[in-house]
Amino acid sequence: NQNYKGHGLSKGKEREQRASIRFKTTLMNTLMDVLRHRPGWVEVKDEGEWDFYWCDVSWLRENFDHTYMDEHVRISHFRNHYELTRKNYMVKNLKRFRKQLEREAGKLEAAKCDFFPKTFEMPCEYHLFVEEFRKNPGITWIMKPVARSQGKGIFLFRRLKDIMDWRKDTRSSDDQKDDIPVENYVAQRYIENPYLIGGRKFDLRVYVLVMSVFAECLLWSGHGRQDVHLTNVAVQKTSPDYHPKKGCKWMLQRFRQYLASKHGPEAVETLFRDIDNIFVKSLQSVQKVIISDKHCFELYGYDILIDQDLKPWLLEVNASPSLTASSQEDYELKTCLLEDTLHVVDMEARLTGREKRVGGFDLMWNDGPVSREEGAPDLSGMGNFVTNTHLGCVNDRKKQLRQLFCSLQVQKKASS
Repeated sequence: NQNYKGHGLSKGKEREQRASIRFKTTLMNTLMDVLRHRPGWVEVKDEGEWDFYWCDVSWLRENFDHTYMDEHVRISHFRNHYELTRKNYMVKNLKRFRKQLEREAGKLEAAKCDFFPKTFEMPCEYHLFVEEFRKNPGITWIMKPVARSQGKGIFLFRRLKDIMDWRKDTRSSDDQKDDIPVENYVAQRYIENPYLIGGRKFDLRVYVLVMSVFAECLLWSGHGRQDVHLTNVAVQKTSPDYHPKKGCKWMLQRFRQYLASKHGPEAVETLFRDIDNIFVKSLQSVQKVIISDKHCFELYGYDILIDQDLKPWLLEVNASPSLTASSQEDYELKTCLLEDTLHVVDMEARLTGREKRVGGFDLMWNDGPVSREEGAPDLSGMGNFVTNTHLGCVNDRKKQLRQLFCSLQVQKKASS
């Protein structure tokens, strides 16, 4: 078909035989630095053939259906990733999944999905929202455009008349996924009891790498940071007292230590187990609707708020989390994040597929929860089962990677 563009075809070799990896990206930030410094990887520009493309979502929307990709080729988004990353679709899928769990497994299991605030899509659920609003007068709500980022278009309100002008100016239109109308918002109950550090509000950004959403779902979690800020980082950078070298972020390890000193290790363990649950349940909610393709992977950026009761709330999921560093520490974190992402994607075909940890990533789901213990544990009672996650724990990443790849080399020599 003359309308199809093929990639990864020129050498005609199997993945493990490739001498070099041809990569392409349009993002000129930390990602480009990591790709250019990766041994054996060669940059391709313009219309050259590529094996790995860290693409933006607009390229995906315009070209995916017209691009033939060889077996080994990888791109950085699932075709309809927006089912999880657009605020209205995320809530729709979570509500549907919660109802499904209640039918099939009971209310206790369904309650594990109660990690997002009460939310209504506007304007189509305006009347439902008004009904809920009048049940609880005086509470604060937050309005968010469904498809914008970096805090743009967000505002708070406590009175219905505060949004009347917005509603009058909003015309209903077909909710077409490829032609997103800016008028679509979500009205979400505002978390009014956030956990504060030094009197400041914050949220957590945790990176979750998804290699597949089909029957054999592969979910890697790790590489978290804590953003301590009153507003979105993109907004706070404009503040006159913003320090470009120090930034406004903590590493998640520091945050976990801080909480343990205040509340004890058991409470913190419960909190982080609840955060792990958010990753799993949110991805299960879209498992049947996201189009899984063996060429695709996705690095999601989860934004999570903690309240004073140490309950985590899912604010949103980002399909294109910012890879531009705001400080030297942030640059180092994102460099490690991206290096480990490429290790897991494994274009070089070095991994065996049995690894449970690669750098800062832990394999936490592989068609079921992954145990820290070796072998296949008995999940019937789940009594002694401990999920293979170490989010916020001490991790000598460089040592772990060195041991991993040395072991892989030894195994390769032994089998040859």
